[in-house]
Amino acid sequence: MSVAVTLLAASCANKSKPAVSAPDAEATEVAVDGELAYDFELPNLQGSTTKLSSLRGKYVVIDFWGSWCVWCIRGIPKMKEAYTKYKDKMEILGVDCRDTEEAWKSAVDEHQLPWMQVRCPDDQLQTIAAQYNIEGFPTKVIIDPDGKLVKTVVGEDPAFYTFLDELFK
Repeated sequence: MSVAVTLLAASCANKSKPAVSAPDAEATEVAVDGELAYDFELPNLQGSTTKLSSLRGKYVVIDFWGSWCVWCIRGIPKMKEAYTKYKDKMEILGVDCRDTEEAWKSAVDEHQLPWMQVRCPDDQLQTIAAQYNIEGFPTKVIIDPDGKLVKTVVGEDPAFYTFLDELFK
């Protein structure tokens, strides 16, 4: 059983960790808890863009996921429960990674994802993944109403939902 779990978790791992390849390449700083979350602006389902900083005023969960990731898809029912339970206190921003635009839209439709969705184009993924220290999928990043990082959870971990329950008591 543990071998199967390890193999499935590895299937969603980010095999090409963001790295600076040339000595003169610009270094990317990594956000840590308590610091202001790095802002980004990505294409949304409505054909325009969504800027992370536009969501300030509420807690935000950034869910870095992909339709190809087994654990991301398995976690959707629990994410829907959390969204239903706390949507008056938080917003979820799904950030699709490593999918074509068609695969992304199809997955959102197929799984009936009710929260905000954006897509991270491949040319922006390395920078955003480095800023948020994403080494596997799903990665969930909780940001407070002031835009500061609260917690990052890698994988489909029940501790994420326990943390939300404690946060929104």
